[in-house]
Amino acid sequence: MKLDKIVKASIFAGTSIGLGFAFVFIPNVEFISVTVFISGMYLGFPFGILIGFSTMLIYSVLNPMGSGLIHLPLLFSQLIAMAGIGGLGSAFRKIFRNMGIKTLMLVSGILGFICTVWYDMLTSLSYPLSAGYSWEESMAFAISGFMFTIIHVISNCIIFSIVVPGFIKRLNN
Repeated sequence: MKLDKIVKASIFAGTSIGLGFAFVFIPNVEFISVTVFISGMYLGFPFGILIGFSTMLIYSVLNPMGSGLIHLPLLFSQLIAMAGIGGLGSAFRKIFRNMGIKTLMLVSGILGFICTVWYDMLTSLSYPLSAGYSWEESMAFAISGFMFTIIHVISNCIIFSIVVPGFIKRLNN
C-alpha cells in the first residue's frame, strides 16, 4: 500500500463521517453513500470496501441519534451495506470515463437508487429478522417505513446524479 492512497482513503473516510454528522438531523438526506461510492471509484475495490466499512463503523457507533452498538445486527448490516457501496463504486471506475454528461447523470442517479435500496433493504430487515419475527412480519416491518425509504431513495438519486458527474469532471480536468 502506498502512503498517498492511505492518506487519500483517510481523507475520504473523514469527509464521509463529517458529512454524516453535518446532516444527522435531516432525515434520510445523507452524503455518506455518495462519498463512499466515489472513494471506491477513485481508489479501487479494497479501499472502497475499507472506507465504507470504517466510515459506517465510526459514524454509527458515535451517532448522537443513537449508537449502533445498541443493536449489533443493525450495525453489522450497516457495515456490510456501506462496504458494498464502496465496492460498487470501484466497479464503475472505468465505465464512467467514456460517458457523456447526460448519460453519466442518468447512470449515477440509477446507481444512487441501487445503493440506497441495497442499504435500506439490509438495515430495515436486520432488526425484525434478528428479533425472531417471521418473514411476513419482517416484510410488514420494512413496508411500514416505506415513506422514509422513498425520501431516502429520491434524495440519493438526486445527490448521486449531481455529485458523481461533478467528481468525474474534476478528475478529468
